[in-house]
Amino acid sequence: MPDTLLGGLRILITQADDFMGPTLCEVLAEHGADVIASRESLTDPTAPAAVVTAAGRVDVLIANLAVPAPSTEAVSISDDEWRSTFAALVDPLPRLVRAVLPSMIERKSGRILVMGSATALRGMRRTATYGAARAAQIGYVLSAALEAAQHNVQINAIAQNFVENPTYYPVEVQAKPRFQEFMKREVPLGRLVSAREDAEFAAYLCSKAAACFVGQVFPVAGGWAIR
Repeated sequence: MPDTLLGGLRILITQADDFMGPTLCEVLAEHGADVIASRESLTDPTAPAAVVTAAGRVDVLIANLAVPAPSTEAVSISDDEWRSTFAALVDPLPRLVRAVLPSMIERKSGRILVMGSATALRGMRRTATYGAARAAQIGYVLSAALEAAQHNVQINAIAQNFVENPTYYPVEVQAKPRFQEFMKREVPLGRLVSAREDAEFAAYLCSKAAACFVGQVFPVAGGWAIR
């Protein structure tokens, strides 16, 4: 019997080759979604609207935005590092929403899910630029969600860390003994959350069963984000 959790929903996933993109495409399709996998760069100001237009009807937008995380001490962060990180992680988000939200409002139905980071919830050394950009995403979600909710459009975010993915935790990083020791010492779960576990949760948030969530930021970090 075919899986109908997301039956017939047209789901646009940005940066589909990066971060959670590959597994999201696979898992959401298994649940019956018509997945539109965009691989376009979104740093050009006109790109997000072009991607949305090319996709046609979008029932769910998954803003999967990623960039290699800078590892710079706060006293050494350059203007270029700051600007380029925000250009990749923050600037595309309101542009995507501006492009996709009007048609959702017109239909009085839609979902927007941001694949964010728990570094916005709990600080880490040498991640001030990255953490600030991810925090900006969350700040945007919290406010935009209140405006969209009255039109039956839900905007939420997954704030993840220590989740298996090719951008931040590739196989070569996972294989390092120091990383494995860190996981056992600092992450209550004691291992990475699998990409599929994370994607299955995203699938639920895209489904009709999750219609009650408004402006929620869900930590998926193996307990690391809980203080």
